[in-house]
Amino acid sequence: MARTQEQRKADTRRRLLDAAAAEFARKGFHAVSTETVADAADRTSGAVYAHFGGKDGLLLALLAEFERATVRRMQAALDDAATHEERVAALWDGFVDQAAGADDAWMLLEHELWLYAARRGDPDGALAARYAAGRQAMGEAFARWADDAGTPLPVESDRLGTLVLALLFGLEMQRRVEPAAVPDDLAVDGLRLLFGAPAVARRPPPRGSSSTRTRRARS
Repeated sequence: MARTQEQRKADTRRRLLDAAAAEFARKGFHAVSTETVADAADRTSGAVYAHFGGKDGLLLALLAEFERATVRRMQAALDDAATHEERVAALWDGFVDQAAGADDAWMLLEHELWLYAARRGDPDGALAARYAAGRQAMGEAFARWADDAGTPLPVESDRLGTLVLALLFGLEMQRRVEPAAVPDDLAVDGLRLLFGAPAVARRPPPRGSSSTRTRRARS
């Protein structure tokens, strides 16, 4: 059965996104040309401009896809959490599991976008808009948590969203280069402190051991 024009367009878009994700994550955004992405997708560079307006649009489209997948995964984990404590742990697990998956593409591309904006500015406000949306969504969720638990947040919900977003990204960056430096319990304790809850007292691990999950450690 012959494919419709919409199906062909959707296939081209999917091919370009998959090729861009692989090339950008492996070589870096600046090192990959529009032609390279098009060749990897077995399409022309004109298709990149037609679907995304250029390489910048490709990067933003990729990040939007990864962000939606992350939100779905984290929301499912948060919906299963019965208590505030479980929600804080699920917040970290959902974030770091997604950051470590998909061949690291999502977080690597997030860093690529930040570097791009840091070097060239953010004239269209794309990066600022992403951060603002993340802060707002988190702040709204945290306000609901506080209402459900009947306990106030230590700071305004939108400001707490800013702090939590900063902590999640900062911990992931450290964990990427030194996994043992950011075990799960430390990350969860950091989030607990931001929410005004005390850290959990734990015995220090034996010398030479790590509480970081083996499945997340990188060689």
